Amino acid sequence: MPITAANADMLDVEKDELTFGFIKLTDMAPLAVAYKLGYFEDEGLFVTLEPQANWKVLLDRVITGELDGAHMLAGQPLAATIGFGTKAHIVTPFSMDLNGNGITVSNEIWEMMKPNIPKMDDGRPQHPISAAALKPVVDKFIEEGKPFNMGMVFPVSTHNYELRYWLASGDIHPGFYSEKDISGQIMGEALLSVTPPPQMPATLEAGTIYGYCVGEPWNQQAVFKGIGVPVITDYEIWKNNPEKVFGLTKEFTDENPNTTLAITKALIRAAKWLDENDNANRMEAVEILARSEYVGADADVIANSMTGTFEYEKDDKRDVPDFNVFYRYYATYPYYSDAVWYLTQMRRWGQISEYKPDSWYDEVAKSVYLPETYLKAARMLVDEGHVAEDDFPWDSDGYRAPTPAADIIDGIPYDGKQPNAYIDSLPIGLKGKQVVDGNKVVGG
Repeated sequence: MPITAANADMLDVEKDELTFGFIKLTDMAPLAVAYKLGYFEDEGLFVTLEPQANWKVLLDRVITGELDGAHMLAGQPLAATIGFGTKAHIVTPFSMDLNGNGITVSNEIWEMMKPNIPKMDDGRPQHPISAAALKPVVDKFIEEGKPFNMGMVFPVSTHNYELRYWLASGDIHPGFYSEKDISGQIMGEALLSVTPPPQMPATLEAGTIYGYCVGEPWNQQAVFKGIGVPVITDYEIWKNNPEKVFGLTKEFTDENPNTTLAITKALIRAAKWLDENDNANRMEAVEILARSEYVGADADVIANSMTGTFEYEKDDKRDVPDFNVFYRYYATYPYYSDAVWYLTQMRRWGQISEYKPDSWYDEVAKSVYLPETYLKAARMLVDEGHVAEDDFPWDSDGYRAPTPAADIIDGIPYDGKQPNAYIDSLPIGLKGKQVVDGNKVVGG
């Protein structure tokens, strides 16, 4: 039946009491906003939001049904569906945001990097900062027999892939995974390991790691505490890159199609509120997120990035209006090409151990991302007068236009329809039919 204004608000949800999980990061904002502003209730949903200890616990609780859905790393539904780590069919009808991450190094490492960084006329460092400025530092550590340890939040996190991407673009090898060694440190020059987001600043301060990639507010926290310097944002690594998603089991969406639509509707409205009128609502969003039940960081720290700026060093605050994007640029549409990019990085670093044809990437993306569900929810919202027709890519085939070279830190363009050609164009990483065998790469 076509959706019209007359029946648009008559969804008969199959399950109205829901519990959603999240990690304490600012990009969980659509969930907090949908809850606080009553958008879930408008859809007949009575939602409880529960912070989770870490990404693995969060995923496991969605799989067992203890959580009905959750704020997830975009790599989690994909990895679970293909069986990397926990095996389960997880899907997403909604992408939660674009951008939002940064890479921070300790004060000691920053002082060692600074001689390698060009300066602007006013003496401040010129951005974006290439990992080439870090390479002499890493080389020095290696010469001295010291491991150069860095933190990221989860093996299939955007943060892992962004940190690896940045390092590799500066000719620093971040290490491979293999079926027998899932440390991700095979042949690595920088050694990456998992640290939960809220623990990043303390781990850096303790000297256990020399840098990390994480979402906000944990880069700005390092600035406020005076313990580290964010050197680059992911907006500078890949302009308007995809970040988190809202994940549910396929079983849930199959059994609760109207509930899934209702959830998606509420989240779309929340995302719109976060970006509308040139981010006019962001300070109100900051006050919501600062509460202990959500992110629980100081409002000043959260506002540093949520309100269109980013502070790299104390008193070096620069305009980054798109550091957090929740709605514009079709941010919430679940593009297949976003899914494919994550899969290419899994293959590049050996998490996908063997060559896969281009068709495989397309099939996996289409089994996890649900743009049809998203657009159905969007059509209902348009008919109800909550959103504008122009806010959605109605005619999309699910793939973004290729990302031009100018929008990516290493100058290598990305086309989601040609994953293997893209993988092969990246200087560091597995290519073609190469595999990791022990401590070396074999095949071709």
